[in-house]
Amino acid sequence: MNRQGERWTAEQVLALAPDAASRKAGAKLAAPGPWSGSGAHTDGDASAVWGECKGSGSKPYRTVVDLTGQDGPGFHCSCPSRKFPCKHALGLLLLWTEGEASVPSSAGGPPDWAGQWLERRRQRVERAAGAGPGGGGAQAPADPEAARRRAERRARRIAEGASELEQRLADLLRGGLASVEGAGYGQWDETAARMVDAQAPGLAARVRELASVAGAGSGAGTDWASRLLEECALLHTLSQGYLRVERLPEALAATVRTRVGLTSDAAGLLASVPPVRDHWLVLAQRDSNDGRLVTRRIWLHGRSTGRMALVLSYGAAGRAPELSLPVGLALDADLVFHPAARPLRAVLGTRHAAPAPSPAPPPGGDTAAALGAYGEALRDDPWLESWPVMLSAVTPVPDAGGSGWQLADADGESAIPLDLRGGGGGDGMGLWQLTAISGGRPVPVFGECGHRGFTPLTTWEPEPVAL
Repeated sequence: MNRQGERWTAEQVLALAPDAASRKAGAKLAAPGPWSGSGAHTDGDASAVWGECKGSGSKPYRTVVDLTGQDGPGFHCSCPSRKFPCKHALGLLLLWTEGEASVPSSAGGPPDWAGQWLERRRQRVERAAGAGPGGGGAQAPADPEAARRRAERRARRIAEGASELEQRLADLLRGGLASVEGAGYGQWDETAARMVDAQAPGLAARVRELASVAGAGSGAGTDWASRLLEECALLHTLSQGYLRVERLPEALAATVRTRVGLTSDAAGLLASVPPVRDHWLVLAQRDSNDGRLVTRRIWLHGRSTGRMALVLSYGAAGRAPELSLPVGLALDADLVFHPAARPLRAVLGTRHAAPAPSPAPPPGGDTAAALGAYGEALRDDPWLESWPVMLSAVTPVPDAGGSGWQLADADGESAIPLDLRGGGGGDGMGLWQLTAISGGRPVPVFGECGHRGFTPLTTWEPEPVAL
């Protein structure tokens, strides 16, 4: 809901769900039957929805959603679920999207139980803002000398790990690539573990990627040796870059540090880097779970600057990250970009107004422009897997061999292969959604363009739909 009381779409609500099971369970609760005392209220920039849902116990579950929190919607429910948001919050919001007849607006504001939680939440936000950069409640900074010594120790450990990795690559090439064909992951596990010990998670991830190619061997196709050599070259370039990082241009040095696993502190960035203010359209939101950590990736596009941005948020296993920006909303907000040769990752700073619906897609280009954008980004960051791009009018069609799919430009002159491994669901659900929405007609599609093809994330018809 924005300041004028506009309601979200069902797609925007479902984009908040932590998993498919929560989406299904929430959809079952999107009916008036189990709900009582539900309502919505807008007061200036603040908006909230609340309601009581009948459960298995004698007391109903009390659910309230703060729609305009500084860090995205906030959720509270008296149910014991560890998922965030829970099915009751999703069901309530889905019911609210259906209009006044389902969840009426309340001129008097929320009931006491909902108002008390909303007030406590806003007080926490105000305290956090006061303790942040430039706030009156800021705590004294940690001992800068101790921080410098810690940074130096970690830099030495990473350099030792990079040197050890260089020796491992030299041994591999000296013995020949055929010596590792189909050898499995065992011989690489120790190397990856050593990189973790060296506090270089980026190098460890690259080693695991190398292991997956080597472990597959010729079973992955006749080009496995070429792929293995390419991965070795990228890993060698990265380790050598870090060992000589002080000699690199500042932007490239920042990219190398990030790639080996050294990240900038968000609070430090907000305090030291000039922000970029724009109306940022939320293009896509996607969660991934490695069993220990849930990572939420949120892609944004600046209306005036034309810049792409990627905001990351994290949650413990079993809980979705708190930052949630539904697809199709636009935020008048500040973003601070992490230093890099090709800046993309950003930190969300001050919001200057409540989010407002913006269903229209941003301007895009054709498949050639998408490949060109990825190529330019790759020139600055050779370890880049993909780059976010907007395609203005493409149609999903089977490729000539019938073994895969591609996105063809409206004029039919060029196309780009679809890569559905990183998006659209491992079961191809995103492909069938995209095909059904297109119906053989060109549609705008947002996604990531990389060396494996194009991963679709969102399309529009006429509202944005997450794939």
